[in-house]
Amino acid sequence: MRASLIAASLLALAAAPASAKSTPAAVQEVVDLSKQAIGIRSVRGDGNETGKVAELFRDTLLKGGWSADDIEIVPVDDTAYLIATWPGSDPSLGPIVISAHMDVVEAKPEDWERDPFTAVVENGMLYGRGSSDTKFDAVQAMVATILLRQQGFKPKRSIVIAYSGDEETTMITSKMIAEKLRDAKLVLNVDGNSGVLDETTGKPAYWVWQGAEKTYGDFKLEVTNPGGHSSAPTDTNAIAQLSAALARIGAYRFTPEVNDITRDYFTKAADFEGDPLLAAAMRAFAKDPEDKAAIAVLRANPATIGSIGTTCVPTMIEGGHALNALPQRATGYVNCRIFPGHSKASIIAELKDVADEPALTIEEINPEYVTEADASPYDKTFVDAATKAIRASFGNVPIIASQSSGASDSMWYRALGVPSYGASGTFMKDSDGYAHGLNERVPITNIAKSIDYYHVLLTELASK
Repeated sequence: MRASLIAASLLALAAAPASAKSTPAAVQEVVDLSKQAIGIRSVRGDGNETGKVAELFRDTLLKGGWSADDIEIVPVDDTAYLIATWPGSDPSLGPIVISAHMDVVEAKPEDWERDPFTAVVENGMLYGRGSSDTKFDAVQAMVATILLRQQGFKPKRSIVIAYSGDEETTMITSKMIAEKLRDAKLVLNVDGNSGVLDETTGKPAYWVWQGAEKTYGDFKLEVTNPGGHSSAPTDTNAIAQLSAALARIGAYRFTPEVNDITRDYFTKAADFEGDPLLAAAMRAFAKDPEDKAAIAVLRANPATIGSIGTTCVPTMIEGGHALNALPQRATGYVNCRIFPGHSKASIIAELKDVADEPALTIEEINPEYVTEADASPYDKTFVDAATKAIRASFGNVPIIASQSSGASDSMWYRALGVPSYGASGTFMKDSDGYAHGLNERVPITNIAKSIDYYHVLLTELASK
């Protein structure tokens, strides 16, 4: 039944007149495919079904006009990635890549109000794990591309849909895809909403394109002692030493800083901040990153603390081996989000100084899962195309550059010198941001406008 519904919807897309952009059939297809994708448990570990999401997307693309030879699903460990190419007329030109991921973070049904892997639509919102991060956006971009092809567009540059299978965990497939597509002109990363809706009116307030992100780093901190009987304590105690070091790190604040992207964001986004104190702090910090009053306000806000510099927080601890013995080992883990321009080695050195514990060792864990990458350059061709696309679909909303505090597939492209830009067509309220959390959701009221956005964006970029 699902296959027949997909086929019927895609036939309707094919019948759309060449002058059309979004269609009711395309809008419904986004909802239906998103619900199907959310219903597939694409979580790392036993029972990982990411490969089934890839198969669902492959079957959809085949019905939409792609050749089987132009679609590749590559199994990797317990996951898989998908690359689907719409060949352009000039193969010498670097392709335009649409990037997203098919995997999601774990979700325990007993903690949710609704089954996280049974998508439901309520009051204009699509609920389910992966709805906002990022199966809905992956589907929306894919259906928009299918519609563009069905309506007769002939790209000069190839358009490549590249969806990874472990962005939420190891990013092995993310790295592999970037290596394969290192000749790309640029990447449109649709992972997560780029548009912000006004909290009161629900209308589009502004749209941000992401041009940089902080470097992700996990670090293992450890103290070891000879141990002994608990009745004969010594001057050294691994647990006490580690605890004191972690407390110092937890209380430490890295030097605040700005770059061109964050300065642009703070300056422009302040105009849409409902809290006058926060808005004033954003403007003040953009002018002077040493403004102590502004820094205090921004650090107190979870939405802005990650944008003003490097952050490192203790996240896990373990230690000791018996209730009646002195600990021989105590281990802690610190997660850092490093402001662009700083190496992980320099952050380790700074943590070592802050910890102020000679017996402490610090090492990075799983360094192969992350990479350091500079910001993408300001590309006028991209910015002009994105501005034209957003204005055509959502009106005269401000366009703002941004830097992400999290990690995404973009870093692998940027590390290879391929410009990658966060450029989703989804708009949502900040208060609805439940990615990775309970009752994850995304609004579905603007699908038609988002499809129109992709229509203009891809037409502009793939024609040059």
